[in-house]
Amino acid sequence: MDNNIITAEHITAYADHLRAEERSPGTIAKYTRDLTVFALWLDGRGVTKENAARWKAHLLERGYKPTSINAMLSAINGFFAFMGWSIRVKFLKIQHQLFRDPARELSRQEYDRLLTAARESGQERLALIMETLCATGIRVSELRYITVEAALAGRATITLKGKIRTILLPAKLCRKLLKYAKKQKTASGEIFLTKSGRPITRRQVWFELKRLCKAAGVESTKVFPHNLRHLFATTFYRACRDIVRLADMLGHSSIDTTRIYLMVSGAEQQRQLDRLGLVS
Repeated sequence: MDNNIITAEHITAYADHLRAEERSPGTIAKYTRDLTVFALWLDGRGVTKENAARWKAHLLERGYKPTSINAMLSAINGFFAFMGWSIRVKFLKIQHQLFRDPARELSRQEYDRLLTAARESGQERLALIMETLCATGIRVSELRYITVEAALAGRATITLKGKIRTILLPAKLCRKLLKYAKKQKTASGEIFLTKSGRPITRRQVWFELKRLCKAAGVESTKVFPHNLRHLFATTFYRACRDIVRLADMLGHSSIDTTRIYLMVSGAEQQRQLDRLGLVS
């Protein structure tokens, strides 16, 4: 078993395998990064079930969150299966959290302040990206499917992880998208492009959002692209109370995943408990 050395060639081959499996670029980057970190920690030692388990314990000691550790274990377990090694590290058991951390929950008022700050600083593209993510619930990696053709049709067809779903675009958003595309002289194809005409990346959107926090007066811990998807989910569910329909719109295979998006804040859950009136 000590001969199971992870090499750079192995990591490259694993990345190629993930691409063949049609995993998203973000997932491929994360899995290869986590695998590289594990290989560096091994420092030339061969992989065994025992030292893989010790790496898990090492991550816990370093203060990594259980969810982050499980994501990293998923990367190395997938690699072990790819290599044909009969090794698998058990995931940490995490009890379902009942409410969201208020330090990471973006409110509607904070979202509005971010939009205002973006517009006042002349960041028209960023403001429209925020509105697109928040009004449709798409992932930032799915922005490439927001095209001139989609805005004209009022719907976009998204292909990700072997699944295809069609989302409707609000009429007001379509008008804004087409107006912006015309201003940028974009007659067809993707709407959100860089100055050089390349598709905008997830990293760039993340960076621009973080840079906006101070001007908007919003804590940076609350501002990242995926939180706009969360805001869409909670707003949509409060309006229609249909979790099955919401799961379809978000592209979730399991309603259990959608439930995570609908966790209320600790303060809101406290108010709900107080309203029960069970303490005389």
